[in-house]
Amino acid sequence: MSPEILAIVMFLTTLLFLLFGFPVAFTLAGSSLIFAFVGDLLGVFNFKMLLFFPQRIYGVMINEALVAVPLFIFMGVMLEKTKIAAKLLESIGDLFGSVRGGLGIGVILVGMLLAASTGIVGATVVTMGMLALPSMLKAGYDEKIATGTICASGTLGQIIPPSIVLILLAEMLQGANEEAGLLTGDLGTTTSYSNRFICWSTITWFNVSWIFYYLHFFYC
Repeated sequence: MSPEILAIVMFLTTLLFLLFGFPVAFTLAGSSLIFAFVGDLLGVFNFKMLLFFPQRIYGVMINEALVAVPLFIFMGVMLEKTKIAAKLLESIGDLFGSVRGGLGIGVILVGMLLAASTGIVGATVVTMGMLALPSMLKAGYDEKIATGTICASGTLGQIIPPSIVLILLAEMLQGANEEAGLLTGDLGTTTSYSNRFICWSTITWFNVSWIFYYLHFFYC
């Protein structure tokens, strides 16, 4: 069996375990160890490479970039517990109160700010659900429109810096860019990041514009 086929089988097995409801941590760790053993038997993987696992754990522990992850979570908890997020929602709701669908627009803006601050989609959606969903339902919004608006506002935080996902991706892309710098070619780090920024900014602008257009012109 080739390494490519073994990788596909490992991915499908991991996905199957996740669909059956197994814990994510045990699924990822178990699948990796099982297929590492299988790969060693097939001669496509050296089982001794797992001896570097403690060194990898230590490298993650001393990684200064990952310190921002718990700080983002702490900041999101503080925004919720101090009622700053609720007051921000009320202020933006009053600002767009005279606009058709103004409460929905306010929820999107507050969700974007919270998502960009915490960097976690689940935490932002839960927080906005507790803060904004009762107000939107009381204002006469349809349940599908209200829940869809809250979910959309929370997911935008993944592509609006700063976010945990961007920090993790930056850590991985740093090694990729260093390796690419050793190769010959005209593509550099500045060009790579500028193109990535332009693409994601365009996607974000289209998503936000479509949500604003839908709330403003189609909400009754």
